[in-house]
Amino acid sequence: MVQVHTCQNGVRIVSEQIDHVRSVTLGIFVDAGSRYELPEENGITHFIEHMLFKGTATRSARQIAEAFDRIGGELNAFTSKENTCYYAKVLDHHAELAVTILADMFFHSTFAKEELEKERQVVLEEILMSEDAPDDDVHEKLWEVMYPNDALGRPILGTPETLKTFTADTIRTYMAKHYGPKSVVISVAGNISAELLATIEDLFGQYEASPLAVVPVLTKPEFSPGEIVKLRDTEQAHLAISYPAIGVKDPDMYSFIALNNIIGGNMSSRLFQEVREERGLAYSIFSYQSCYADVGAFTIYGSTSREQLPQLQHTIDATLLDIVAGGVTEEELDNAKEQLKGSFVLGLEGTGSRMNRNGTNELVHRKHRSVDEILDSIDAISMESVDRLISKILKAEPAISIIGPKL
Repeated sequence: MVQVHTCQNGVRIVSEQIDHVRSVTLGIFVDAGSRYELPEENGITHFIEHMLFKGTATRSARQIAEAFDRIGGELNAFTSKENTCYYAKVLDHHAELAVTILADMFFHSTFAKEELEKERQVVLEEILMSEDAPDDDVHEKLWEVMYPNDALGRPILGTPETLKTFTADTIRTYMAKHYGPKSVVISVAGNISAELLATIEDLFGQYEASPLAVVPVLTKPEFSPGEIVKLRDTEQAHLAISYPAIGVKDPDMYSFIALNNIIGGNMSSRLFQEVREERGLAYSIFSYQSCYADVGAFTIYGSTSREQLPQLQHTIDATLLDIVAGGVTEEELDNAKEQLKGSFVLGLEGTGSRMNRNGTNELVHRKHRSVDEILDSIDAISMESVDRLISKILKAEPAISIIGPKL
């Protein structure tokens, strides 16, 4: 059972007791992501994620790493377009040590100049690595097409130009604005002790918001259809096509996931069967949904030889047109529902997945539905709700990104 406790300063602690495991996963979720950055701040949320690992007033970066290696634990973090998470997974009797170190990183990172310069180079290499991988770069370029005038269209990693401007002062100012207690959720799942929950409240339940604190504001971006082509000396042409879709709070969310599975979300999907199995046009062909607070995207990706790119595009278009004209079958929808239920339940078997689910639910929805309630929502997906999404999504003009050699 998921329990939520709100500290006196507004920090929310979400806990789920799982008696049969010997591990604990805890995460600090912050309502700060790249879509809330100003243009000149692009990439700073992700850079801060890196810098919190680079040393505190009492622990060096090496000592932080060694502390978790010594106990066989895992320490990591991620930044998305709407939030940031710092998390650790350890044996249950090491959980208080883990959260103590996380709190030290969260509150007492020093942002030493020499560490800033070293990590600036590390992130620059991360940017260059993404640009060197056309199957990654094609998606970054796609978001630029979709939202050219909004933070959603800018890369989470930032750019080499913005990266140069980040200092200890700009980091502290940004954290003062976005890391206030009301923007923080601590999620913990596993074999949790009462002492651990008390320690979490002692560490995170007292700090006060800065006078600079802001409430994240959605920008209500407008989707922009269009096409971008980036010529590169690659063996394959990489294609990404995206349609405007629904946000994560939309009541048709589960129908959207089911529709994605039918179109290109697995090996039995229409795109996989038509593009790879029937025609042999591509090794990699799939679709996925991206859902944010107020908007979303339905994206298809495929890669093939430059000579076969027109045929790949034609096959994808024909597959989508067939779905627009005739919808999906009852058998496809029934299969998609069972796939969703299976992946959802199986995905909850680890403390990490439960920690992540609970933290995200509290941060985004501020409510926690039981497994049975989710399964009931999946069972309630209807042909009508899927048809409604087909008309809403697939009849729109898409954004297209292509990276590869000149045809």
